[in-house]
Amino acid sequence: MPGTASPFTDLARSRRSPRRFLPTALSPSDIRGVLEDAQTAPSNSNTQPWTVHVVSGTARDALAKELLQAEEEGRTSPDFTDGYGEGIYLDRSKALGASVYRSRGVERSDRHGRRVVVRENLEFYGAPHAAFLFMPALGDGVRTAGDIGMYAQNFLLSLAARGLAGIPQTVLGVYADTVREFLGVPAELKLLFGISFGMADPAAPVNTLRTERVPLQQSVVLHDTPSILDA
Repeated sequence: MPGTASPFTDLARSRRSPRRFLPTALSPSDIRGVLEDAQTAPSNSNTQPWTVHVVSGTARDALAKELLQAEEEGRTSPDFTDGYGEGIYLDRSKALGASVYRSRGVERSDRHGRRVVVRENLEFYGAPHAAFLFMPALGDGVRTAGDIGMYAQNFLLSLAARGLAGIPQTVLGVYADTVREFLGVPAELKLLFGISFGMADPAAPVNTLRTERVPLQQSVVLHDTPSILDA
């Protein structure tokens, strides 16, 4: 019924990105279901430009080892630039980083402790599965990346609907060559990011972290639309 909250509203607003998972592997039927849900995402002219590699078990463990070694040796190889500029986007990023370190009991001055936290990304936060989202070089890549973002959102919400969890990790894309070589992916496919997924560890303090969202007034501009931002 229009005007009432829906199960989707509850799902979207309760989804979280955990940073500690239980090691328990998901069932093949759950993983297939998530992939089928993700596959229904819209895309520009129905190009469906995503190529997704999922690692589990010994492959997952071996890739984590390769990523940690690449980090140790400083072998970064991102396909895309990053950065937050100066201003609100950088401020938001710093605020999240501070919250994560604080939840782990790591002081800002503790360089070793901060590196340990960063390296946990490369071990998929203990998740038993990880999906790597690759994209072809079409135009300037913006539309393709947008398509894959919609695929990823379907993926994450499908996990949440099943009582599972996932976290998108752009840091995995910093080691694109390492991932491509391990998975046998051709160079023309670019690694946008990865998603670690499984069952969130309910006992992990870091998983109590709740990030804030800015008010609608800071991100939405209405034009000849009934006033909905005054409340």
